[in-house]
Amino acid sequence: MFSSLSERLEGIFSKLRSRGKLSEKDIEEMMRQVRRALLEADVNYRVVKDFVSRVEAKARDENVVKSFTPAQQIVKIVHEELAELLGGSAVPFVIKGSFTSVMLVGLQGSGKTTFCAKLGSFLKKKGRKPLLVALDVYRPAAMDQLEILGRQVGLPVSIGDAAVKDVAELYKRAAERARELLCDTMILDTAGRLHIDDRMMEELEILKGVAKPEEVLLVLDSMTGQEAVNVAKTFNERLGMSGVVLTKLDGDARGGAALSVASVANTRIRFAGTGEKLGDLELFHPDRMAGRILGMGDVLSLAEKVQDSIDAEKAAKLEKKLREQSFTLSDFLEELKRLKKMGPIEDILKMIPGASKAMMKGFRVDERQFVEVEAIINSMTLEERIKPHIIDGSRRKRIAKGSGTNVQAVNRLLKQFQEMKKMMKMFGKFKGKAKLPFM
Repeated sequence: MFSSLSERLEGIFSKLRSRGKLSEKDIEEMMRQVRRALLEADVNYRVVKDFVSRVEAKARDENVVKSFTPAQQIVKIVHEELAELLGGSAVPFVIKGSFTSVMLVGLQGSGKTTFCAKLGSFLKKKGRKPLLVALDVYRPAAMDQLEILGRQVGLPVSIGDAAVKDVAELYKRAAERARELLCDTMILDTAGRLHIDDRMMEELEILKGVAKPEEVLLVLDSMTGQEAVNVAKTFNERLGMSGVVLTKLDGDARGGAALSVASVANTRIRFAGTGEKLGDLELFHPDRMAGRILGMGDVLSLAEKVQDSIDAEKAAKLEKKLREQSFTLSDFLEELKRLKKMGPIEDILKMIPGASKAMMKGFRVDERQFVEVEAIINSMTLEERIKPHIIDGSRRKRIAKGSGTNVQAVNRLLKQFQEMKKMMKMFGKFKGKAKLPFM
């Protein structure tokens, strides 16, 4: 996400760092380039104008210009202003009502129905008992889609009667079902349109009046840029939203919607959809996102991803195996599967500070290699996974044939595994003194 904007800003600030002192002309030229980078990223013109004027005013401060590291001071200012532009501080998403609802609104194709299931899964992990409610009376396929997604995340779904077009009546029926199932949170997937019209808004206003939702979230496709910002402004004026959800943020190389919507629509970004999988959902943290845009990484989000994917008991067992050098190919396969659940490897690496510049320059991860490795290990016997040294020539041929690969691929994996085990010997020296990364 934001790849083109990040590259532009990193290029601007890298030139700045090469200079010991900064003149008025240097600051003026830097701000001109920042302004152009933001406009090319499809950020709202008024937002860019205000942002640049604030940064420039702080950058011209005498304490900044005369400091030993003026370039770092300016990057810090830009980071703070970007975070403010994205909404300031993060707002926890906590549902408090004993029997309540969350209303999802938005245009067709924004990812509203998928987000409904993602949010249900998110709240389920937080201890709530959600009911997904299909209220799109104009698009039967949306109801079918939500029913399928509900099964995938293990949540009940309330499907409306096709003959009933009154969303208020459908809501009342769903509320009865929620009480029967002992659900405490109804997530309302409302109807969308290809464009905003009065009839759509009137229906939503009526539903909001009946349901009295604790949260009203507008789901926006971040890749539509300024159109998403205009939609957010209109919805907020008519419905009074509690926040925005930006979907498809992983495919948004520019970032115009994310950088404009909070200030133009006068609302907060609450969630970011970062992929097609039902687990690809993040609480939106403005300061962390600003860090990603500036290539500073996002260690906190990375740590949370790791924490969500492995429990404390498994982490302790893995740490012990690494220290005692008893890590096997079976363990390696398990860790590989866990890593895949965390999302695309490139996205994970970009969360490491400096990785976007040092590691990711022209770097692309071929996900097919993981499939190949998994196939090779699955073609081994349990004994071979525990004792790789017994894998001779004939065994390698059998494993290659069973995995649909070749002997060279098997040799490559075994060599990489041995090199990794050598590296792990370093951890043995620190036994009892330090914990392994992310453990």
